[in-house]
Amino acid sequence: MKHEEDKPQALHATNHYLYYPEEKGVPPYLAYGFRPIFLLLAPYMIISMLLWGFLWSEVLSIPFMDNILIWHVYEMLFGILTAGILAFLSTGLPELFPGFVPLIGKKLRNVAVLWIAGRVSFWFIDVTGVYVAAILNLAMLGYLIWFAKAAVLDKLQRHASLGYAMVAIFIIEAWFFAAIAGHAQTDPMNILKLAVGAHIVLILLALRRVNMEAINELMEDKGIDDVYISRPPLTNLAIFSVIVFSIVEFLYPNNSALGWLGLAAGASVLAITNDYILKDKFILNQPFVIYMSLIFVMISAGYALMGWAILNNKIEQISHFRHFVTSGGFGLAYLMVMIIISWIHTGRHLTSSIYTHLMVGFIVVATLMRGVIPFFEEHAATLYQLSSIIWTLPFILYIKVFFKFLVAPRADGIKG
Repeated sequence: MKHEEDKPQALHATNHYLYYPEEKGVPPYLAYGFRPIFLLLAPYMIISMLLWGFLWSEVLSIPFMDNILIWHVYEMLFGILTAGILAFLSTGLPELFPGFVPLIGKKLRNVAVLWIAGRVSFWFIDVTGVYVAAILNLAMLGYLIWFAKAAVLDKLQRHASLGYAMVAIFIIEAWFFAAIAGHAQTDPMNILKLAVGAHIVLILLALRRVNMEAINELMEDKGIDDVYISRPPLTNLAIFSVIVFSIVEFLYPNNSALGWLGLAAGASVLAITNDYILKDKFILNQPFVIYMSLIFVMISAGYALMGWAILNNKIEQISHFRHFVTSGGFGLAYLMVMIIISWIHTGRHLTSSIYTHLMVGFIVVATLMRGVIPFFEEHAATLYQLSSIIWTLPFILYIKVFFKFLVAPRADGIKG
């Protein structure tokens, strides 16, 4: 009986390694797409957020950077997103499409170097110029779109929405650089606000797939006899609401209708958590279900609070409440993807602990501190600094817990 139970699990774990490249001498940290990216991304998030907190509160200054707000928003959106997309696609596509060759070794190293070059070019954009930054960063996202062409060209269109969302983000990024270079008359910050909505769409699409793998893996480990299904209608409604809100905010930022759209977007994103209510089993007490549901709660709170601010003629508070979407929603989404992939795809079982509890808790606390600044303006400088420091703690803990997995072979002895 035990042999029969183990066999499907072994087949499931190895079916996407049938076409693993035969490159010789590949170190463990280049053995699969997520490994070098997470090794780079965690320290980069820590450095970027700490630097931003001290820059914005005027404790530090960067003499070669004129617009630190544009730098911060762009890097937290496009800079981090491209790394996240690479990790997600290079890990997931070999599973979704049999015959897809994993990205490893020298090719993976070269793509990671391209991402690093993009970050350096944007940090020094006032020195090297906008065109260098535009070429390197658009090349990175363009490569990812090409890498995901199997999903876009799939006859069944099972995952084509991921590719279409990436193309939309590529167009928005190109538009942003055109505005920076003076070839478009649009305010670059307005383009970045539009990009937030496009990023949320991509994250919601990705979370559907991450939830399907992680929650069902969790239930299998716990012996829960039920199946979790992420229902497309709920996600599609949330995506539609976010897109409408983003377009209206871009075109008519002072229109009161935007307030109601914010409330609608918040409600539709929160409705996705209904997927966690299963017919036969109760799983809302499982740590990873709580972690994942908090992503939708944070995003929902951000849109709802922005809607509330607009309806109450407090437009100036929107940027603070948007951090529930970015610091909270984006932060938790990236953190959970990093944790889940680092467990499952290094040959280990999905496990919660005091460390994972603290990681999620710190993101929530940091987001609350950043989001309530309008109500405690006299403490704004302190809240800016503390929220940025606390937001980095989960990624410091991630380094402590998971880096040893990322630089070692899989625990189950399988390639990758």
